[in-house]
Amino acid sequence: MSACERLVCRGNENVLSRHKSTFEVTKEEHLTKAGDCIIAVCSDKGAADLSPEFKRVLANDGAELTTVLSIGGLTHTIHSFGSSEMTFTNATDLVWRRSGFVCPRTVGIFSDTTASMIPRGIVELLREGGVMTVTMTAVFNPEVRSLSVPPLREFFHSSS
Repeated sequence: MSACERLVCRGNENVLSRHKSTFEVTKEEHLTKAGDCIIAVCSDKGAADLSPEFKRVLANDGAELTTVLSIGGLTHTIHSFGSSEMTFTNATDLVWRRSGFVCPRTVGIFSDTTASMIPRGIVELLREGGVMTVTMTAVFNPEVRSLSVPPLREFFHSSS
């Protein structure tokens, strides 16, 4: 099973992209410097707007999510996982998390990228108000148990 979603959003002069555990795209039009996880505003979709097929695929333990941020000829690819706990009910926000925490805004967990890790060239274009395309591809094979999820959970929750 696989499904794709594409959304369009734009940057804002207050994009800081400094958060070390998440990044977020929102439908909200305004951004203050306190929102250091928010990388784009004015998204044409929030979690609740994602297609039923996309939600069905991603709402599985072991589902894999590939997200591609594209702006001004630059791209960055993020790898994350889905979860059976995802509800996708938030009307305005989409959040990718380094941890396994899930709430109505969450679209990716155990992500390999946070706001602070997004290439600075992309961040600069977002600060200039550039338009960004976010392409998400969710894949789930119910017959293949992902061996990568347990080690990632241990890695992200290590006590060291």
